Amino acid sequence: MTGKTLLKADPLPWLLAENGPGVRYLALRDLLDRPADDPQLAEARRAAHRAGPIAAVLAQMDAAGFWAEPGPGYYPKYRGSVWAVILLAQLGAASSEDERIGRACAYLLDHALTPGGQFSVNGAPSGTADCLQGNLCWALLELGCADSRLEAAFDWLARSVTGEGIAPLEEKSAPVRYYAGKCGPDFACGSNNKLPCAWGAVKVMLALGRWPAARRTPAMERAIGRGIAFLLGTDPALAGYPNGWAEKPSSNWWKFGFPVFYVTDLLQNVEALVALGYGHDPRLAHAFDVIHSKQDAAGRWPLEYDYAGKTWADFGAKKQPNPWVTLRALRASKAASRGSGHHAPPA
Repeated sequence: MTGKTLLKADPLPWLLAENGPGVRYLALRDLLDRPADDPQLAEARRAAHRAGPIAAVLAQMDAAGFWAEPGPGYYPKYRGSVWAVILLAQLGAASSEDERIGRACAYLLDHALTPGGQFSVNGAPSGTADCLQGNLCWALLELGCADSRLEAAFDWLARSVTGEGIAPLEEKSAPVRYYAGKCGPDFACGSNNKLPCAWGAVKVMLALGRWPAARRTPAMERAIGRGIAFLLGTDPALAGYPNGWAEKPSSNWWKFGFPVFYVTDLLQNVEALVALGYGHDPRLAHAFDVIHSKQDAAGRWPLEYDYAGKTWADFGAKKQPNPWVTLRALRASKAASRGSGHHAPPA
């Protein structure tokens, strides 16, 4: 069902080309499993941070640690600090490789994280949402951030799924409650007409899958259980999740892209489930069929959803074979064949 046996051809030489330092680094790390101290990987990691998209994003950072505008960083889309940090994480950037990354993580925690643990669009608890919380919790871990404030962010992330210790939206005087955006447990979202949002659920599960298993609290385990039940409660390949504004699922589920912000695709749903150890679950069989069907004769996947001209770097032409999307597909299939989606923390 998964793995290289379903490849029509081997795209690794294409991904390892010297003229694509970002993809080359991640292919060596994630597909060839080079250890962190491997000289070739170390060289590729340095090259990825000094040239290509990581360098392009970092070049736009203010010396204080923000992008575009000071503050929580959600605006402007998709160039504010929130989006730059998420993008850097998807590019494989590491705080140990460039001190500016640690500065950016600290700035975001200082300005976008509330005392209650909510990452916020506006600096207040009311400005939180599952997609924002999950994206930033995952990204900061991926970048190598070890700030103790992440404990509170992950605690809110888990309890906002289960509802533990959080008052209903209507209890306006409660010190900890849901709000118009993040409006209830089990991924309920105002942007989805108060129904559970699968896009948000995928981000939350990605983050919980990245948190060290040995450090998971009971609330995190319960949140993972509810997320798995939700995402695998229907065939992920059909994306028949609650949709508050239309009769059919968004067509974006089947458009694989890079980077991936709050718009989510089937491939990221699989990435989240694989990272939590569900790569061999038979309920993913159809999803893997869809994923593998998208490769071309050379074993490459096309870019179908993009942010060209909207963020700090572009990642190829639409509908053309794309190394970043190909990397995503291969990484998910490889991790599924092993039964795990975790890689070593950035060196």
